[in-house]
Amino acid sequence: MKTRYEQMTKGGIDGYANYVGDDEAFKDWFCVYGHNRDSDCLIESNFETILKHLGGEGDNVMVVREGHWAVGWIEQIYVKPDTKECKLAEEVEEQLEGYPVFDEDDFCQRESDEANEVWKNCYSDKDRIKYMRDHASQFEFHNFSDMLGCARGKYFAGYASELLE
Repeated sequence: MKTRYEQMTKGGIDGYANYVGDDEAFKDWFCVYGHNRDSDCLIESNFETILKHLGGEGDNVMVVREGHWAVGWIEQIYVKPDTKECKLAEEVEEQLEGYPVFDEDDFCQRESDEANEVWKNCYSDKDRIKYMRDHASQFEFHNFSDMLGCARGKYFAGYASELLE
């Protein structure tokens, strides 16, 4: 993990020339994870579940929020060194090295919710029927009304990850 100081001085988002915050108070804290305005549901899921896993914001955990010219805004989770939260953050980092999803249930729910919104709001009835025909292997309907509900945009019954590509 990089400390706040390392991020600011060694190729972080911006250097000290653009930094107007308190450069001493939190310089030794470690950056655990971050997201920005354009983050997808995997990054959002990881950010929220990691922050929750660390116990939320408090004396040893803070979320640094910054505006940025290129990405609109950035939020990063920092932990204080030599604390139980720092140990948890190290475990998080190790877990994410082997697999990019921190909480599978949360991620799947977010991905499903996003697929339902896209299916409902971005596809016409005609487009939904065409998608269902073109990707028939994704769908397994229980009955005719199940298929009709999907075709009318009430829910997406296929593979969310395929729809959101």
